[in-house]
Amino acid sequence: MSNDTQTSSPAIDSEALAKLQAWQGRSETLADDITAAPVRALSATLDRDDPLPRAGTRLPELWHWLYFLPHHRQSEIGEDGHARRGGFLPPVPLPRRMWAGGRLAWEPGNPLQVGDKVERTSRIVSVAHKAGRTGELVFVLVRHEVRNERGLALTEEHDIVYRAAAKPGEGGEAGPSPTPAPKDAAFSRDLVPDDVLLFRYSALTFNGHRIHYDRRYVTQVEGYPGLIVHGPLIATLLVDLLRRNVPGAQLARFEFRAVRPTFDIAPLRVHGKPGGDAKTFNLWGEDADGWLTMQAKAVLA
Repeated sequence: MSNDTQTSSPAIDSEALAKLQAWQGRSETLADDITAAPVRALSATLDRDDPLPRAGTRLPELWHWLYFLPHHRQSEIGEDGHARRGGFLPPVPLPRRMWAGGRLAWEPGNPLQVGDKVERTSRIVSVAHKAGRTGELVFVLVRHEVRNERGLALTEEHDIVYRAAAKPGEGGEAGPSPTPAPKDAAFSRDLVPDDVLLFRYSALTFNGHRIHYDRRYVTQVEGYPGLIVHGPLIATLLVDLLRRNVPGAQLARFEFRAVRPTFDIAPLRVHGKPGGDAKTFNLWGEDADGWLTMQAKAVLA
């Protein structure tokens, strides 16, 4: 079936949406240990010269994404490298899946630390459908609560977006008109998101999604011009930029939204500047063409 036919006949009608929304309220709980090896590995991947982590070392913000990793059996993996749909997440019948953004809040006085035994409870809050100029979209909102032996440590809302296949000649990055990135940064960093960096981050997060390492798949099947830089990696680079320029910074809240895909075919820049008060910082990503790729706001503890 051609993409044009799929566009004229929506993949998700009211009956299909109702079945997907039956996943609302589903929950799962996973347990893990905050071990030192992933911390050392991500520090090296981000080109940091951190002291070796040991029991009691505070886990930097967003580095909890190194834990609670998916461990699906190889026979359970779908064509895109993710687990086949219909487990905890609803079986959305749209082929392209991306991390669209999130909102996080850390509990004061209870940071995650190396050596902690942790538990994450996840719940599907909502499933919403939208059809517009760029085709069908489904948004899934998942809420996570992470606890250690001392109680609640972190609350996170995670936005997942599913998109229709690219039309012939469209290119996977098609969407709303691009937004120029702000030019008033107080601090910045230039980065080369090559395939080695993307591979290392995929390996650290046990992320089999082929859009991050399989150039044939991402260009020929999903229609993108290059490998896609992970949204969580860009968010991590934004927080890392803040840590490099505001020594001792610890976050109380962080929110981010992916605006435009970033590809490995050109350099990227991450920027930051103080916000409206002493504890708030605006952070953003910019591609090689000067377009805004991610917006974020960090509030210090």
